[in-house]
Amino acid sequence: MGRIGGSGGRRRAAASRAVLAAMLAAALATISPSPTRAAPRTGLSDCATGPAREEVVAGIAPRGEIRLASGLRVVPDSLRWPDAPEAASAAQAWLEDRRGARVTVIPRGQPDRWDRLRADLLIPGDEGDLAARLIEAGLAFADPNEAEALCRTALRLVEAAARARGLGLWAAALPAAQDGPALRAKAGHFVVVEGRVRHVGERGARTYLDFAARGRDGLTVTVSKRTWRMMRARGLSAASLEGRRVRVRGLLEVRRSPTLEVATDGIEPLDEADRPEAGSDEERGLRR
Repeated sequence: MGRIGGSGGRRRAAASRAVLAAMLAAALATISPSPTRAAPRTGLSDCATGPAREEVVAGIAPRGEIRLASGLRVVPDSLRWPDAPEAASAAQAWLEDRRGARVTVIPRGQPDRWDRLRADLLIPGDEGDLAARLIEAGLAFADPNEAEALCRTALRLVEAAARARGLGLWAAALPAAQDGPALRAKAGHFVVVEGRVRHVGERGARTYLDFAARGRDGLTVTVSKRTWRMMRARGLSAASLEGRRVRVRGLLEVRRSPTLEVATDGIEPLDEADRPEAGSDEERGLRR
């Protein structure tokens, strides 16, 4: 597993730390103790923050659950625990080193389905934001997890820096969306995949993004009607995605082909950022 800070020359390491510090500052800027601090696209129930409170880390349960001295069980918001055993073990050890630390806990949204509090956690001093530190080391993903959508979008910048440096989860290249056999081997796991969208098909209940030619073994991404409506409100559409290179993430299943269903923040366009949206007639022409 990679470690925070890198091991290159002094100049390169200093520059890298400066870049990461800027990204961490951006991530921290998304935290506010005000309950009115909410991302408009997700609604108050997902991203609203509650009053900050001071706590002490009393224990660490599996998969990143943090037990506080007050009895609360907390999971960091905007973070997905890794499936890979080596990364999970390293992340667990990193958290264990913080047992007994004082933390500022800022609740966010509603508890998850296991009645654990979703929260931003700040450790005083150089450690700063707990979720950002884990993601910075390549030990976790910046992902909504159980939430409706990603509240702290700046954490994706922190993740991008870890990916660029090949740390932890990013030590191996991302699987290609056209590589069916490689994807099938990851069935049942959370994956991040890159590829070019060959075709977008809008149907009544779902929208389908195909990354391989018809009859070839490759990834299909499904988007629920509700999620697709929210994506369209952000500017994504059949016209803007077809032929575009994207990064997608989600839990991989194998049906007739490798398939994953994405959440609202599960599609990241990677190029052609200034590509104009097609008009409604043109867009309809792309649907099949």
